[in-house]
Amino acid sequence: MASSAQSGGSSGGPAVPTVQRGIVKMVLSGCAIIVRGQPRGGPPPERQINLSNIRAGNLARRAAATQPDAKDTPDEPWAFPAREFLRKKLIGKEVCFTIENKTPQGREYGMIYLGKDTNGENIAESLVAEGLATRREGMRANNPEQSRLSECEEQAKAAKKGMWSEGNGSHTIRDLKYTIENPRHFVDSHHQKPVNAIIEHVRDGSVVRALLLPDYYLVTVMLSGIKCPTFRREADGSETPEPFAAEAKFFTESRLLQRDVQIILESCHNQNVLGTILHPNGNITELLLKEGFARCVDWSIAVYTRGAEKLRAAERFAKERRLRIWRDYVAPTANLDQKDKQFVAKVMQVLNADAIVVKLNSGDYKTIHLSSIRPPRLEGENTQDKNKKLRPLYDIPYMFEAREFLRKKLIGKKVNVTVDYIRPASPATETVPAFSERTCATVTIGGINIAEALVSKGLATVIRYRQDDDQRSSHYDELLAAEARAIKNGKGLHSKKEVPIHRVADISGDTQKAKQFLPFLQRAGRSEAVVEYVFSGSRLKLYLPKETCLITFLLAGIECPRGARNLPGLVQEGEPFSEEATLFTKELVLQREVEVEVESMDKAGNFIGWLHMDGANLSVLLVEHALSKVHFTAERSTYYKSLLSAEEAAKQKKEKVWAHYEEQPVEEVMPMLEEKERSASYKPVFVTEITDDLHFYVQDVETGTQLEKLMENMRNDISSHPPVEGSYAPRRGEFCIAKFVDGEWYRARVEKVESPAKVHVFYIDYGNREILPSTRLGTLPPAFSTRVLPAQATEYAFAFIQVPQDEDARTDAVDSVVRDIQNTQCLLNVEHLSAGCPHVTLQFADSKGDVGLGLVKEGLVMVEVRKEKQFQKVITEYLNAQESAKSARLNLWRYGDFRADDADEFGYSR
Repeated sequence: MASSAQSGGSSGGPAVPTVQRGIVKMVLSGCAIIVRGQPRGGPPPERQINLSNIRAGNLARRAAATQPDAKDTPDEPWAFPAREFLRKKLIGKEVCFTIENKTPQGREYGMIYLGKDTNGENIAESLVAEGLATRREGMRANNPEQSRLSECEEQAKAAKKGMWSEGNGSHTIRDLKYTIENPRHFVDSHHQKPVNAIIEHVRDGSVVRALLLPDYYLVTVMLSGIKCPTFRREADGSETPEPFAAEAKFFTESRLLQRDVQIILESCHNQNVLGTILHPNGNITELLLKEGFARCVDWSIAVYTRGAEKLRAAERFAKERRLRIWRDYVAPTANLDQKDKQFVAKVMQVLNADAIVVKLNSGDYKTIHLSSIRPPRLEGENTQDKNKKLRPLYDIPYMFEAREFLRKKLIGKKVNVTVDYIRPASPATETVPAFSERTCATVTIGGINIAEALVSKGLATVIRYRQDDDQRSSHYDELLAAEARAIKNGKGLHSKKEVPIHRVADISGDTQKAKQFLPFLQRAGRSEAVVEYVFSGSRLKLYLPKETCLITFLLAGIECPRGARNLPGLVQEGEPFSEEATLFTKELVLQREVEVEVESMDKAGNFIGWLHMDGANLSVLLVEHALSKVHFTAERSTYYKSLLSAEEAAKQKKEKVWAHYEEQPVEEVMPMLEEKERSASYKPVFVTEITDDLHFYVQDVETGTQLEKLMENMRNDISSHPPVEGSYAPRRGEFCIAKFVDGEWYRARVEKVESPAKVHVFYIDYGNREILPSTRLGTLPPAFSTRVLPAQATEYAFAFIQVPQDEDARTDAVDSVVRDIQNTQCLLNVEHLSAGCPHVTLQFADSKGDVGLGLVKEGLVMVEVRKEKQFQKVITEYLNAQESAKSARLNLWRYGDFRADDADEFGYSR
C-alpha cells in the first residue's frame, strides 16, 4: 500500500491523530475509499481508508473463474446506493482524513472529511444520517464522534431513511449481467446511440470495465482505433508494465474512473465491446493520442465513428513532439543530414523500372529506389517456358517500355533527389533472399516527378501501405491520383489490349548465329546500338534495336587490362587498372545510344569493331587515358594513327598502365630472344595451400608484412563497424570478407552461390576454399580492396612432373607435399608458363633440396619429359631419380614398370 499522499504524520494511531490529505480516486464500497496524492513524475502513491465505527452493505462479487463450483454474490440491500452516495460526493475531490486504528494486516480505519480540514463534512455521519450505513454493533457513545453517529442514526430511523424505510430494500439490489449472449446484436441495437455508463475499472489506458445503465451490463470496452501500452502477464502471475503503461492508465483513471460517461458502442471483439467514451471534458481517445499515451491501430480504426483523420492528426501531433511512447520516434529521414536528404546527382544507370544508379558530387555511386511504386511483374501462372531462362527486361510485360522511358529521360542527366525513407536491410530466409538497405526517394527532373510520370503512363503501380506506416512517398497522394488516371484511360498495365511482346535474340557466344549475322553487320557500316552491359573496359553487351538482337562486342585495336575471371578449376586475378578501365567505359557509354562498326568476330562468336559515341572513338579514348595499349592488329585500321598518337601522349605522362614505362633499346631485347639457357632465379615464398590436383598457392615473402598490416587494420575496422548479419547478398565473382573457422575475417571472392546457406568462397590471400552461409560474409571495405593490396595467394604447379591420375596414388603424393612444405617458407623459380598457371620448381629454404625431385625419388610421381633445350640438364636429373625409384620399387613402381601395357588405361605416357 502506498504511503500517505500528503502530510507526514505516523499511521500507527497516535494520541492526537495527524490530519492527512489526498484526492479520492475510487469508492470501493459505502465504507471504504482509495485516496491518492498529487502525481510527481509518474502515477502517485495510493492508500485505502476504511471508515471507523460504521458498516455499509457489501457490493456484488463475481465468482472466481478458477472456482467452477462458486456462485456470484449479489449486492446486499442498500450497498449500491451507499456506494453511489459516496461516488457522487467524493470522486476527484480533495479530502482530509485521520487514521485512528491500523490492524496487524495493514488495514487502516479513520475519519474522512470533505475539504482541506476537519471542519468539512464528516462522511461517516452523512452516510449514517442518510440511512445508508449503521453504527458498528457494540460501539458505545463514549466520545463526541460516537455520540454524533448515534444521534445521526436515531434521526435516520425517525425519518425512515434508507435502510430504515419500510420494506427489505430488495429494490436496491442490482441485477448485474457479466456476459452478453449476442454481443453483435447488442452493439447493433445501440449503434451510434450514446449509452449512459459508469467506468468501474481501468485495465490499461485504452481498456476499461464499464457498467451500462440502466440495465446493469458490466462489459469490457476497448477504445476504438487506438492501443495504449499494456501490462504483460508473466508465467508466475505477476504483471510487467510496458513503457508508459502505468502513466497511460493513470491518465485514463484520473479522468474517467467512476465518472458518469456516455459510450458509443461501435463494434465488438469476442465479449469485448469497441467504443468511444464521451466525457463532458472531451474525447479520451483523441486525448490519449495527443499526449503520446497511445498509437493508432488499423484493425479497429475503421469502426471509429468520429473520423479516423482526427486520430491520425492527434497521433502525428505527438510524434512530431516526441511525447511519451514516441520519445524515441525517428522520422523516416530524421537521421540524415540535410545534404543527404536533398541533393542533385547524375543518373548513370537505370535498374529495371523502379531504381536508378546516380553519381554524387563526391564521385560516389548510390542506388536510389523510386518511392512507393512497384515495377511491372509477372502475375500468377505465366505461360513462360520453364526450360527457358527468364529475362525480366524482355519477358515481363511493359518492363522494357518502363526501362526505356526512364533511360531516355534520365541517362546522363542531372536530377533532384529527395529522400523519403530508408528501408533497412533484411536477412535472407528460406524463401526470400536478403535485401540490402534501400534508399527510397522522389526523383524529379525539370519539375516532373519521375515516379508520377511512370505511373501515369501505366508503366508502374502504387504500393498500398498500412495506415500507420509513414514510410512512403512524400507525394503519395499524387501517385494515387496518377494511377487512377492511368486506370481510367487504360494506359500500359491497365490496358485491355494485348501486351507488347519483345522477341530479342541473344546471339552472344553463339558462333553459328554470329557467323550468319557477321556479313550483314559488316555491310551495314555504322549501326545504332544501346550499351546494355559493360563486362570490362573493352568488352560490352549491345542491343541493336533495328535487328532486335543482343551481341557481345569487343573493342578493336587495343589491349585493355583483363579483369578477374572465373574459369573451370581456376580463378584468374584481374590485371592492374582493369577495374579503372571498366569504370571509365561504364561512365561513358552504359545505357547510352552509340554507333558501332563491326570488322570481324572471334572464335567464341564475339564481334570485334569500333564504337563511337558523340563522334568519339572509345578505343582511342581508353588509350588516351592510359587505360589501354595499342594492339598490333590496329595497323590495318584507319584509326591506327589516332591510336598511336594517343598512346605516345599517354606514355610520356607515365600514368596508369604506363606508370613504369621505360624505353628499351632494340639491341638489348634481341639477345634475350635467343637465350637458350635455363634461368634459375629463386625467390623466397611462403606456401599456404596445397590443392587436390597438386597445385599450390604461395605468398611472396617480400610483401608479407604489408598483408599482416592490412589484415590487422581491416579487422580493427570490422570490429568497430561489424557487418549486419545477413545483409550481404553475395554475387559470383564479387570480392567480400568471410569469417573463417578461427572466427577471424579474411578477404575472399565469391566463386558460386548455390543458395543463401551455401556460398562457395576463395580466400584470395591464402588460396583455400570454403562453403559458407551468407550470414558469415560481408562487404569488403574499399580501404582494403585489391586495389590497395592485390590478392597475395598465387597459384603454381610443379614443373617436370606428371600428377598421378589414380586417386589413391595422387592422394599419397599430395599428403607427402602437405607434410613437407605447407605453411613453410620455400624458394621458387618459374620454369615455364602454361594455359592454367605457371610451372615452377620449388626448393626447401634450408637444404635447397628440390621438392619435385624428391617426389620423383620417392616414386610418388612420374617425370614429364620436355623437349626444350634449356631444360635437358634438369630433365636428365629427374629421369635418373625416376630410374632409381623404379629399381627400388617405390610406391608407383611397387609392381614394376606398368606404363608399357597400362599407360592408356591409367592416363600415363612415357
